[in-house]
Amino acid sequence: MPKQSKRVLELKAKVKGNQRYSSSEAFSLVKELATARFDESIDAAVRLGVNPRHADQMVRGACSLPHGTGKSVVVLVFAEGDAARVAEEAGADFVGSDDLINKIKNENWFGFDKVVTTRKMMPKLARFLGRILGPRGLMPNPKVGTVVEADKMAETIQALKKGKIDFRVDKEGIIHASIGRASMDAKALEENFSALMGTLLRLKPTSSKGAYVKSITVSSTMSPGVKVDVNDAVRIAQGA
Repeated sequence: MPKQSKRVLELKAKVKGNQRYSSSEAFSLVKELATARFDESIDAAVRLGVNPRHADQMVRGACSLPHGTGKSVVVLVFAEGDAARVAEEAGADFVGSDDLINKIKNENWFGFDKVVTTRKMMPKLARFLGRILGPRGLMPNPKVGTVVEADKMAETIQALKKGKIDFRVDKEGIIHASIGRASMDAKALEENFSALMGTLLRLKPTSSKGAYVKSITVSSTMSPGVKVDVNDAVRIAQGA
């Protein structure tokens, strides 16, 4: 086993391994642990009581974080005609059709964070870029609101710019999501986290039996994980 640095050992010593912290305690501690020389991402890992191998238990969706992600989001839009004009006016960073498809396919270009497309462009996108964007989590999907008509284009782009995130349960039943940066205050991080939890609760599959939220861990990019009390997180998310 590789020898752990003094810094890592000191950080781990601040976390009580068996303790489940309240949401407010957890984010105060995570900020304290974020001691790297860059603005670390703050991430949540929520283990759900679902079996992703069953289609009716696949949890996937999107959530608007009230305080944003703490970073600028580069949005690429595949659109033509009026939809392209609307996208440009709404602040999309890149707008195009075949030109952008060829740039990604031929130049291996990925200078963007989110992708939006019109329904008209979706078949072409799936044909030429499905195997390229899909594995990177960049393929537009109606379930997360990134396949839209022109009348929803501006709203979608602005939401993504303000911090709308999408998520999908992995094969182990865990949702991984970045909910902010270490430079944000603890209260803002907690409110972003509660927005995510509220969305996950609303997406609970009817076929899911037993405990739906099994465990929650939050951490910064370089810190050990901090376990969150599930009951406290659920209560706050439900507005209790």
